[in-house]
Amino acid sequence: MASSAPASLDLDITGIAHGGTFIARHEGRVVFVSDAIPGERVRARVTDNAKSSFWRAETIEVLEASPHRRAHIWPEADLSHDPEERAGGADLGHIDLEHQRVLKKQVLAEALDKFAGEGLEAPSVSAIDGTDGTGWRTRLSLHVDADGIVGPYAARSHRVIPVSSHPLARPTMAAEALSLRNAKPGRIDLVESSDGTVHVLRRPERGKRPAPKVIVERVGDRSFQVDADGFWQVHHGAAAILDSAIRKALEGRVDPNATHFDLYGGVGLLASSLATAGATDIVTVESSGRATAHARENLADFGAAAVTARVDRYLASLPDDAQAGTVVLDPPRAGAGRAVVEGVHALNPDAVVYVACDPVALARDLGTFRQLGWNVESLEAFDLFPHSHHFETIALLSR
Repeated sequence: MASSAPASLDLDITGIAHGGTFIARHEGRVVFVSDAIPGERVRARVTDNAKSSFWRAETIEVLEASPHRRAHIWPEADLSHDPEERAGGADLGHIDLEHQRVLKKQVLAEALDKFAGEGLEAPSVSAIDGTDGTGWRTRLSLHVDADGIVGPYAARSHRVIPVSSHPLARPTMAAEALSLRNAKPGRIDLVESSDGTVHVLRRPERGKRPAPKVIVERVGDRSFQVDADGFWQVHHGAAAILDSAIRKALEGRVDPNATHFDLYGGVGLLASSLATAGATDIVTVESSGRATAHARENLADFGAAAVTARVDRYLASLPDDAQAGTVVLDPPRAGAGRAVVEGVHALNPDAVVYVACDPVALARDLGTFRQLGWNVESLEAFDLFPHSHHFETIALLSR
C-alpha cells in the first residue's frame, strides 16, 4: 500500500547509492534522490511512495549547493528542465569529474564492506585519459516516438526527449545522430567502429529487421569481428585498457601447459589477452552463437576453442577432474552468481581474473570466492563511463 507523501520535500543529501541516485532521510525513511550531491540541501519531488521503507524523488531545486556542483555536461539533462524533460544517460554529469570518481570509490567501498567480507580496501577509480569526460561513447541508442521525434529517453522513463547535442558520444557519431530525420517509430542504434565509420542501425517497431551487420574493431595490432549490435566496450579506449590490465595482472602466472578459460567471452577480446600473456590452450565460453562464431575466427591463430553455452551449464557439464590454469571472467551486470563461482572454484585454477561492470555484483561474488578460500590479491577500478554512475573493476584472485 502506498504511503502518504507530500508532493515535495526539503532534504539533506547524505550519500550516494548504487545506481546513481543519492541518499536522504525523511521521518526515518530512506529517500533516493536523483540529480543531487552529498552535502547538499535540495527540494525534491516525490515520484514513488509505493513502499513504506523507502521513497524515490527527483531534485527540482538546490537550496544549498555543493562546491562540487557544475553546470550539467549535457544541457538537456540540466536541473533547469523539469525532471520529466531531462535526457537520461549522464546521471553524474552535474558533478565535478574528479569528485564523480571519489563518489564511485565510495560506492565500491560500501559494496565491498557489505557483501565481500572484511579487510578489502576499495581502490581509487582511475581516469584513463586527461579529457573532460566527453566524446567517448562509440555506441548510442536513440528512440523514435509516434510523432517522429528522435532522441534519448528521459531518465527513468520511456519518454523521448528531443536534444541538440550528444556530448558523451564520439563527435562524428554525435553529428550523425543529430542529422536523423523521417524515422519510423522504434529504435535507432549508432555504432562507431575503430576506423571511424559510423554505422546506423534502424530498428522500427514494425517491419522486417535488418540482417546482422559485421564490423571490425581493433585493439593494438589485432582485429576483432563483431556484430554491430553485439557486445563491445562502449568507451573508445576501454578494450585496450582492459587488455593491458589483464595482461599485467597475469604476468608470470600463466602456465603454457595448462588449459585456460575465458568465461562470458564475447568475441574473444579477453581470450586474446590470455594468449598474449602466454596461454596456448584456451577455451572461451559464450551464450551467443554469433559471438562465438566471431570468436572462433578472431582467435584462429591461437587455436582457441570457442564454445556456445551458458556459463553455468558449461561448468556443470565438465568432468569432476577438469582443471584450469587461469580463469578470466567478464559476466554481465548481474554478476556471475554462486553456481558459476563454485564451478570456477571446482576447476582449481591457479588464478582468477574477474572483470566487473557492477560493484555490488562483484562484491557478492568476491564474498563467495573468499568463503571458498580465495584471496583478493588486487583490485583496480577504471572510469570507463565518465558522467554516468558506471565504472569497471578488475579483481585478481588466488588461493
